[in-house]
Amino acid sequence: MSRTAVIAGSGRLPAAVAGALDAPLVCALDGFSPEGLAVDMVFRVERLVPFFHALEDAGVTTVTFAGAVQRPRLDPALFDAGTAQLVPRLMGAMAQGDDATLRAVIGLFEEAGFAVEGTARIAPALVPGAGVLCGTISDRDEADATRAAAIVQALGAVDVGQGCVVAQGLCLAVEALPGTDAMLAGLATLDARLRPDPARGRGLFYKAPKPGQDLRVDLPTLGPDTVARVAEAGLGGIVWEAGGVICLDRAGMIAAASDAGLFLWAR
Repeated sequence: MSRTAVIAGSGRLPAAVAGALDAPLVCALDGFSPEGLAVDMVFRVERLVPFFHALEDAGVTTVTFAGAVQRPRLDPALFDAGTAQLVPRLMGAMAQGDDATLRAVIGLFEEAGFAVEGTARIAPALVPGAGVLCGTISDRDEADATRAAAIVQALGAVDVGQGCVVAQGLCLAVEALPGTDAMLAGLATLDARLRPDPARGRGLFYKAPKPGQDLRVDLPTLGPDTVARVAEAGLGGIVWEAGGVICLDRAGMIAAASDAGLFLWAR
């Protein structure tokens, strides 16, 4: 009987993905433990080839990636002979950026004989299709969303970020290495004189995958906490690319957005 392994990072997403599977094998990268989910196996990048063998021994034929990780510090003393042969390939990919690194990792798993499935396939309820989940979209919001989508596409093309904030056509913030929460926190303290009159449109936070991104891994993720940060930043709502963004606790997001008077739109 074939089995699926959840290659887990930190956060709540691994538990949500595992909950959509029948008896998954949960494997966590050392140092990145998922929330609310028991881990069956911990692995290190320096021992990747032995990890592949352990997956085979456990009957795993398919893997799916879920959760947040940062690039781990590698200890040369821990490399086995098989994994050491992969180091030049991994280091070369890491030097090119996150997208290249993820493509290399996917390639290694596939070459080891594992099928790689994305969250949209494993747990489709977590990746909403097009539609307005709550609130009302104005013509101003539509124009801001179009502007934001163009900005995120440009950022993503150079592997910078997956989100930005636009109000009345003005880009108020872009997402970079510190992430969404840092961007929204900075926006909340932005001098009011640098922001357009909110009476003419409070603006929106937009999120989307990078152009050409392999949608099986590293999909942008939103949740109720994001809604709270957007409300604190004084924005009018959240827009994301339909089918390309994970919504953790969709019901919680809708409830929080409704309470705060925000709109949620899978565009």
